[in-house]
Amino acid sequence: MREALAPGVWGVVATPFQGSTLDLDTDSLARLVEHYESIGATGLTVLGVFGEAAALTAAERSLALEVVVEETRLPLVVGVTSLFTGTAVEEIRAAQAVAGDRLAAVMVQANSARPEVVIAHLNAIHQSTGAKVVLQDYPVASGVSIGTEALIYVVQACKFVVAVKAEAPPTSVAIAQLSAAVDVSVFGGLGGQGLLDELVAGAAGAMTGFSYPEALVACVRAWQSGGYDDARDALLPYLPLINFEQQARIALAVRKECFRERGFIKDSGVRPPATPFPEVLRNGMLTHLAEAAHALDLSLTPAEHTAGRL
Repeated sequence: MREALAPGVWGVVATPFQGSTLDLDTDSLARLVEHYESIGATGLTVLGVFGEAAALTAAERSLALEVVVEETRLPLVVGVTSLFTGTAVEEIRAAQAVAGDRLAAVMVQANSARPEVVIAHLNAIHQSTGAKVVLQDYPVASGVSIGTEALIYVVQACKFVVAVKAEAPPTSVAIAQLSAAVDVSVFGGLGGQGLLDELVAGAAGAMTGFSYPEALVACVRAWQSGGYDDARDALLPYLPLINFEQQARIALAVRKECFRERGFIKDSGVRPPATPFPEVLRNGMLTHLAEAAHALDLSLTPAEHTAGRL
């Protein structure tokens, strides 16, 4: 058995900005990652698509990663924005310089539909950096569509791949095929929309963002300890908000505005080409957030209420 990334919830961290110039907000970032650790996340995924890494300068990526390393002891997966091997290697070396042994893996997107091209890409990355790899299949972000059989072939050929993040719908079909064929962790994403079906299909957990990550942690823990019924009951109250957040073209801005309403970030601004939060949705968002807050309040123990986890 090769090494596999630990199961559970790997929170995909947003990158908060502030003001009209959308400068990096390190205070909000610190508050956000501290919360993930307090609720029992397995690890954090930083500088991914939801982290708007492609819109950050190299200096900003390093600063954001420095804040995360300083503010939490959780293991980290760091996203790689480039589909080209040379620049991907540069990104990984920069991340290694900041994160050191906190870096559990780097998340690399499949850069071709042809498995031999992806294998060559990953081998070159590993040979140059020694990094372990989470292979991400996310055609919406990468523009690359690769078949599940090709993904399986890549993972089997690259022994340093420790997980697959499957985000090409239908995710439950891909996860079922992947988890039956490879001996690494397979995670779903997409805001947790398919989490229950993905767990049934063999997912090791979730690697995604959601403004109530407590719900994802509760769902995966319930699945691990009690199976489907318990996992369903844990996630059900939050499904309207999950569905609301995961709207095409505005999901990033909606989720950041939800985090702002919860008090974790000061500003919900997004950088182009992301679309700002549509104000016409505010009343609906507040309704969903109130329902989620009520569900979380009911789930907290007296000690957790005293600790003020909300």
